[in-house]
Amino acid sequence: MKNLFIVRHAKSSWDDINLNDFERPLNERGKKDAPAMAEKMQDQKIKIDAFVSSPAKRARKTCEAFCKVYNVPKEKIIFEDDLYNAVAKNFYDVIEKIDDENKRVAIFSHNPGITDFVNSLISSVNIDNMPTCAVFAIKSDIETWLDFRTSEKHFLFFEYPKHN
Repeated sequence: MKNLFIVRHAKSSWDDINLNDFERPLNERGKKDAPAMAEKMQDQKIKIDAFVSSPAKRARKTCEAFCKVYNVPKEKIIFEDDLYNAVAKNFYDVIEKIDDENKRVAIFSHNPGITDFVNSLISSVNIDNMPTCAVFAIKSDIETWLDFRTSEKHFLFFEYPKHN
């Protein structure tokens, strides 16, 4: 059994319009939402074995906030260039490279690709838009991540900061 937590980066800042998109930081709301979502997951006793992130600053900082709550050194984050400006295929390619020892993995990326990806997973669940810092969780009864793409997946939950 494998669990995947797909996380859109927290709210980013547009204060500096001259800043390269890759370097955009989190805004104040994003800096609050990221640890709050991680704490919400931890309060639910959700364990995460590995953290995989786009190297873009806003995704990286969101992932680092989760790592801090989970007491995981940020040096353990696995950065995947393919998660920046990713299409659904990129997500599957990254997932297939995950070490099989990791049963519960969080992946941090961006829209619009992340919304397209989650909508490719389970036909009965459709998300109009992955809000910032949203977590879409699924499980699959597989032994190896190589089997993820073609495996049957089961919806666990969809959570985001403004939910409820």
